[in-house]
Amino acid sequence: MRLIRFLLGRIILLVDFLSRPKPAVREKKDQDIVDRMTSGMSLYQFNACPFCVKVRRHMRKRSLNIELKDAKNDIDIKNELVEYGGKHKVPCLRIQTDSENIKWLYSSDDICAFLDLELDRLKSV
Repeated sequence: MRLIRFLLGRIILLVDFLSRPKPAVREKKDQDIVDRMTSGMSLYQFNACPFCVKVRRHMRKRSLNIELKDAKNDIDIKNELVEYGGKHKVPCLRIQTDSENIKWLYSSDDICAFLDLELDRLKSV
């Protein structure tokens, strides 16, 4: 079973690499605004997880610079995810709006929808 997972993971990464979407192009001032919006966000992920790949592709397509944290191979990151997020499940988006308000968002669909809503909110400002 491990061999099958390993092979499938490599196939997923290869397909992702070969079909990677082009990032959105924005003016520098607009990209700076988007970067400020995402500065308090971190994506806890596994490299070859198909749901994590989905979120990373979504981020790339929208030119979102969100810190990636490897919750599989880095024990400190894994422990941080479990301790503060509540479970060892990926993808998980950590959203910190200020020093006291932190939200942990699981599910690739929910993460992608949240990011799109935040971008739409920025456009309306």
